[in-house]
Amino acid sequence: MSMPDVPPVRVLHIMAGRGNGGAELYSTDVILSLQRAGLAQRAVMRPDAPRTAELRAAGVDVVTAPLHAPFATMQRWRMGREIARYRPDIVHCWLRRAAELTPRDAGRAAQVIGWFGNYKDLRAFAHCRWFVGCTPDMADSMRARGVAADHVAYIPTFPSVEDAPPVSRQSLHTPDNARVLLTLSRLHEAKGLETLLRALRDLPDCYLWMAGDGPLRDALGNLATTLGVASRVRFLGWRTDRGALLAAADICVLPSRYEPFGTVILDAWSARAPLVACASAGPRAHVRDGENGMLVPIDDVPALTHALRAVLDDPALRARIVAGGYAQYRARYTREAVTQQWLDYYRRICAPGQD
Repeated sequence: MSMPDVPPVRVLHIMAGRGNGGAELYSTDVILSLQRAGLAQRAVMRPDAPRTAELRAAGVDVVTAPLHAPFATMQRWRMGREIARYRPDIVHCWLRRAAELTPRDAGRAAQVIGWFGNYKDLRAFAHCRWFVGCTPDMADSMRARGVAADHVAYIPTFPSVEDAPPVSRQSLHTPDNARVLLTLSRLHEAKGLETLLRALRDLPDCYLWMAGDGPLRDALGNLATTLGVASRVRFLGWRTDRGALLAAADICVLPSRYEPFGTVILDAWSARAPLVACASAGPRAHVRDGENGMLVPIDDVPALTHALRAVLDDPALRARIVAGGYAQYRARYTREAVTQQWLDYYRRICAPGQD
């Protein structure tokens, strides 16, 4: 493996999220990878961010004081002090809230990047000079809304699933002979989990593991009871053993109604787990039906049920989509490849002559 090409720059990352969503996970994974590569960096995060301790254990310089202030005005003032103290070459704003808390004058001393995880309004990123989207469509949407083409980049996400032995089905109260469907997502309306619960009625040999937490936990539990499938549904809460869950599951399901990208796609591909997804924007752009996964219409219970049954009952189909997904992951989405894209991008925007 070749050594990463690390630019001689200092980067200040700002991640103002406090949850366990995909953007929070990905930003932390990128910062950890950049740390291993040897980049000079500091991270501003909330005191209660779930992975602050993990970053510090890896040697990342994490500061929490700017986001510990009770009001946005005070947070922005403290952020300005932190920028003046650290004197970064780049301020990397992960998502809208980070961009809103970056002082207007930050761009006088540093290149300011706004990272998009979805199709947000650009007004929140008014202080940013450079823009990165995690899908080609997202980058194109920024250009279409007036951002100069050479100030927009597409850098994909990468999975952080570690190879692990399958989790014990007994530990999750699941029979050894059951077929296991797995979701890895927030329990949120956008994720379409109701559609999957309804499909489960016609898949009597299947159990459903729902790894994640969110505002719909009680509503989904009530729906499972109403549908008569509650005895075959396991709400696992937030999990850090995604590799072990994927290794134990028969299918990874992404039934989202709205999904700008969906790092779960890469998680499944890298873990060689068959993927069945609904055709929201991210899956529609990346999943080729019958080649690297199965793609079905959004909120279409019969179509989702049919696709799941096809993968469960057709070993040749299953092997084909697993092989296609893994090949796609190896070609474009490894941690090493994406980390080098970030390092190259940092170098480019700090090169002499950039405006």
